[in-house]
Amino acid sequence: MSKFIAALRSLLFVLWMAATVIPWAVFSLVASIFIRGTPLFWFTTFWLRIAITGCRFICGVRYQVQGMENLPDGPAILLPKHQSTWETFAFPTLMPRPLCYVFKRELLYIPFFGWAMARLDMVHIDRSKRTEAWSRVAEQGQRFMAQGNWVIMFPEGTRIARGQQGTYKTGGTRLAVATGASVVPIAVNSARCWPRKSFLVRPGLVTVSIGKPIAPAGRQADELMREVEAWIEAEMRRIDPEAYSTQ
Repeated sequence: MSKFIAALRSLLFVLWMAATVIPWAVFSLVASIFIRGTPLFWFTTFWLRIAITGCRFICGVRYQVQGMENLPDGPAILLPKHQSTWETFAFPTLMPRPLCYVFKRELLYIPFFGWAMARLDMVHIDRSKRTEAWSRVAEQGQRFMAQGNWVIMFPEGTRIARGQQGTYKTGGTRLAVATGASVVPIAVNSARCWPRKSFLVRPGLVTVSIGKPIAPAGRQADELMREVEAWIEAEMRRIDPEAYSTQ
């Protein structure tokens, strides 16, 4: 596909998201007056299905999920690889339970999208205040999991370029040790189609691979995260070998 066609399709996709997010965010804000919790989550995140569907039909981004049988029945903390906006949008549409994202509070200031997100059961933190941020994650994470939600944290903290590896931080495994919830490592090669900091979205197949849950009993947070890191990085080389061919 030529770069021009890819740019045109990407522009149409951006327009699709802009045209659909504004009315849906308004609907969600109004709905939040009457409903909260799980019903509001599914109502609000339906827009993410609209966005992912648009990404597929406008830009040609398909996906497959491997390992759905590995998802636990009880409390869980999802720890995915983070390469793109795609998985941020896709995970709530793929998982059987409401997700509680841990994210920087600046995202709440995004017009419409952030305003609607602020009405959901999420953990928004001030990264400049680490002690306060961790206390908020521990307290709210445990409370939301008790309500049946799964917590989701990107252990590398930010989007990582294809074929690269960031620093895996132990926030997610610290929460697991504190609460007893299992951690679920997830590999995703979304940067093949939607690279970070790129306007262009190219057609292709995104693979999401879900690992087996790891119980935190008797484990230290750093040791547990090293196991998560080892599984994700090995799995990334399996589902996207081209990105690591020169390593």
